[in-house]
Amino acid sequence: MPKALAKAGAWVQQDVLGEESFVRPWMVDIADDHYAIDISRARNVLGWQPRHSLRETLPRIVDALKADPAGWYRANKLNAAKVAGSGTKAREKDKAFEAKHDKMKPGHMAEMAGMGQQMLWAHFLVITLGVWLLTSPLQFALFDPAAAGTVRDVTQERGLWEPVLRNALTGWSDIVSGLLLMLFGGLALSPRFSWAQWGTTIAGLWLLFAPLFFWTPSAAATMNDTIVGALAIAFSVLVPMMPGMSHEGMMDESTVPPGWTYSPSSWLQRLPIIALGFFGFLIARYLTAYQLGHVGAVWEPFFPGGDGRNGTEFIITSDVSRAWPVADAGLGAVAYMIETLMGAMGTATRWRTMPWMVTFFFILVVPLGGVSIFFIIIQPIMIGTYCTLCLIAAAAMLVMIPLTLDEVVAMGQYMLRSVRADRPFWRTFFQGGPEPNGEADKNDPGFSAALAAQSAAAIRGVTFPWTLVACCIVGGWLMVSRLVFGTAGAIANSDHLSGAMIITIAVCAMAEVARPLRFLNLPFGLWLIAAPWLLDGATRGSTLNNAVAGLVVIGLSLPRGRRSQEHYGSWDRYVA
Repeated sequence: MPKALAKAGAWVQQDVLGEESFVRPWMVDIADDHYAIDISRARNVLGWQPRHSLRETLPRIVDALKADPAGWYRANKLNAAKVAGSGTKAREKDKAFEAKHDKMKPGHMAEMAGMGQQMLWAHFLVITLGVWLLTSPLQFALFDPAAAGTVRDVTQERGLWEPVLRNALTGWSDIVSGLLLMLFGGLALSPRFSWAQWGTTIAGLWLLFAPLFFWTPSAAATMNDTIVGALAIAFSVLVPMMPGMSHEGMMDESTVPPGWTYSPSSWLQRLPIIALGFFGFLIARYLTAYQLGHVGAVWEPFFPGGDGRNGTEFIITSDVSRAWPVADAGLGAVAYMIETLMGAMGTATRWRTMPWMVTFFFILVVPLGGVSIFFIIIQPIMIGTYCTLCLIAAAAMLVMIPLTLDEVVAMGQYMLRSVRADRPFWRTFFQGGPEPNGEADKNDPGFSAALAAQSAAAIRGVTFPWTLVACCIVGGWLMVSRLVFGTAGAIANSDHLSGAMIITIAVCAMAEVARPLRFLNLPFGLWLIAAPWLLDGATRGSTLNNAVAGLVVIGLSLPRGRRSQEHYGSWDRYVA
């Protein structure tokens, strides 16, 4: 490699990206210098003789590194988190751990049986929910044609079935679901039928979706199904012990992954996600009520729409919305409710005891959440107006993403270590397991600590470098720049979309485990510079604005920014 290129790379790594690399630009100049080492003068004059031979010592150094990489790194003042949980010593600890747990397993099984007896009330409550649901159609007059109510225009436009039929279908669904809850709740009372808890969960999920499939005209029946469905899930797999979990994993009390400085699954870490999920549910539920015809108007303080409707009403009744066979706001409400419930599942060890749940939670929050955010971003482009409540819900979803990613990384590392330890992949994925090289989280303040300490613990793993905050400001400016420069058409839509994507990427990169995502803003910076020359509608002022904004985004996306004192095991090397 040419010296000039090597020096440039070392400078970028050290001064631009902020990496603490060993190689410095001045080292490149002397990298190919040859120094002849001769100790004959020291031997002859001082009588000095080396105590260690490199030929003999180097193999011992390598053996020590292989046996205990973390200890070797600590002894040499290197970042031991990168190699935590690896090496011969870690494997020996793993075997000793398994032998210890084999002896403890009978006692643990007896303890779990006792806990199961103490939690029987949850299954009785599920049976009660079934009885309640079974009688609900009569209480809400779902089979009474006179109680169908007035059909609002917003549902008439979709050409749905008659309200009487939709109410009746909801009623029969409640009856069948109530019987199933009673059946599964009764079976779950016996340890032999622990699988019945999953039957209750499936019935609860159906209740969340049923009002959307039937376009239930009754607001009371819709809310009843939502509440009963959520409670059925909570009292089947949240409150009692989830069936099918590994006993070895439950016996292990370690909460911190090897090489990490905190548990990414602690209650304080999950509490903001749960709160944001429930907040999003409340917004989506309100919008769903309008789409199902339960309310005649929706609050919108800022944006106008068309056809006598405000911006929010116009968007959630647009052709884009009608392309869905069910109320799309209702799907959002169900997704937010499931996120809330999944956020509350498990303990601080769920990154290793419930890998499947962490995976599905990630899918629900990140890919599906990203699609939801994208559809909200393109609203002014495809529909021509904004929805205030949709923007608020999208902001809540966006904030959830960086708060979620560290737990996903910890789970992925655990699955990789399990595969290397020859544990069955799918059994570990669905049942979880122990982590012999894990630790207890001694720095978790808990809910008894001061509010400031709780707040700091809730966002461990997330930092706010000024470079990423500035990217968000530039992105927000681009989204409103059409109002300042009077641009229209393709260039205005391009600026809006680019600004929104820059904000999305910058917020996601605030999670330290996802910090390299900021480099995705580099193509957007280049596009901002080129767009005025490729698209119609640009003015002289907007062209200059785009050029400056593009250069600023590129400059802000190169440095890593401030990093916390947290460590993420082998993932530390990717926090670049």
